[in-house]
Amino acid sequence: MRILVRRFTESFLPLRKPLSSDMNYADRPDHGTTYHTGQTGVVWKRRRVPSDPLLRDLVEVLGPDRVTDGSAARRLYSRDGSVIEGGRAGPVCFPETTGEVVGCVQAARVHGRAFVPRGAGTGLTGGSVPCDDPVMIVTTRMNQILEVDHRRRVAWVEPGVVNLDLAHHLAGSGLHFAPDPSSQQACTIGGNVANNSGGPHCLAYGVTSAHVAAVEVVLSDGTVVVLGEEQGDSVGLDLRGAFVGGEGTLGVATKIAVRLTQDPPKVATLLLDFVEVADAATTVSAIIAAGVLPAALELMDRRVVEAVEPFVHAGYPLDAAAVLIVELDGLPGGVDHEVGLVTRIGSQGGARTVRLAADDAERDRIWKGRKSAFGAIANIRPDYYLHDTVIPRTKLAGVLDEVYAIAERHDLLVMNVFHAGDGNLHPLLLFDSREPGVMERVLAAGEEIVRASLAAGGVLSGEHGIGLEKRRFMSLQFSPEDLAAQDALRRAFDPDGIANPLKVLPTGASCGDVNALDIVPDGVWV
Repeated sequence: MRILVRRFTESFLPLRKPLSSDMNYADRPDHGTTYHTGQTGVVWKRRRVPSDPLLRDLVEVLGPDRVTDGSAARRLYSRDGSVIEGGRAGPVCFPETTGEVVGCVQAARVHGRAFVPRGAGTGLTGGSVPCDDPVMIVTTRMNQILEVDHRRRVAWVEPGVVNLDLAHHLAGSGLHFAPDPSSQQACTIGGNVANNSGGPHCLAYGVTSAHVAAVEVVLSDGTVVVLGEEQGDSVGLDLRGAFVGGEGTLGVATKIAVRLTQDPPKVATLLLDFVEVADAATTVSAIIAAGVLPAALELMDRRVVEAVEPFVHAGYPLDAAAVLIVELDGLPGGVDHEVGLVTRIGSQGGARTVRLAADDAERDRIWKGRKSAFGAIANIRPDYYLHDTVIPRTKLAGVLDEVYAIAERHDLLVMNVFHAGDGNLHPLLLFDSREPGVMERVLAAGEEIVRASLAAGGVLSGEHGIGLEKRRFMSLQFSPEDLAAQDALRRAFDPDGIANPLKVLPTGASCGDVNALDIVPDGVWV
């Protein structure tokens, strides 16, 4: 990604052109800067002077190398990891400091433009897809781990720090950052905060909001505030809690104090395989009901196993209808006891085999399969639509049956790999976007999955956010009064609605107008 960005910003730097010795400054192209070389003398490096006043102000803040309105960059930053297309980005900015973010926000405001904070763009609900040419504030260059306080178990990081980079930085220290999304290799901490991301190991340890102590935020008027406290609880309203999961609609995170978790003394990873998906789903509830709270409890169905096993060679049984990955951690005696409980519960629930990883290498292979699932499916179909809903654990078996039936009804291939322990479903609808009419079937199936999840007592999202994708479903979960309260909170942070507008809530102004729930910005389809 950084290589691409560098290439795009080079649109401001055309090829060097020698200048004649009698050329006046006023005649020089674009009024640029001169460079001297030992052999050729004066060499001109052209820089385009923007005619757009907004672009000129942004260049004043960041310099020409970190702002671009080139068509390639705008296309790149007009979409994210979702299936949503038709976004329209304005100038793309790459700040490196809080002060530069302030400058970008103020420039957007002065010129009557909205702005969209963006990290790595791995989001799956269109949360960073821009509408109506906003200023794109890309925080990937704000990628420093500023401080790690091992005694207080707190690290201050910039929003562009990649989740896995933080994990590698902490390796061997006895501490780690618990949220571990499947996009861990690419997603940034800022994006984790925006979407309140989870991951396999958030069953026991909680999602991102439980691991953020404080956030430095640039508000939509350029004001810099710190929400939360590095140590202890804040006095008064929990504005930190309101900001985490706000999907960039409340401001731009520029520094984040994350809470670190102590590495457990012992870890045990088990692999259980079943001949029926329903048995695996029922076993999930039985494990929790027995008082066992695993660090992670994941389900993968046959199609996922068939996709990943040739790649990772983890020993997944290819004839299994489903496998469960159960990870237990804690004090050695407690872990050993729970291994016995899970083994017994799994066997009683229909597990053919219960395999305990013999060492770290085997454990890593098992988890590599789980983490590689989304990449492995590219060998089956070129495109996929990944949903994210949460249902009660006791309804897993029934809703999974509905998901398979929905996919069959729309002539689609579906694969299931998800956080079974907290009922967080991730059905993958596989397709080839070149097939005529396929997107209509995919979107119709996705809507049915959402409605089935809500009918089972579930919620719209577990960790992927709402973005553009699910804003039209918000009235299915929330009353008009609920939506109005959410909108009031948003307007308290951003009275003019310029921070990532048209996301999450059904309308850009008041959520009381439930008739506008199906409105989607012109040119954008979901």
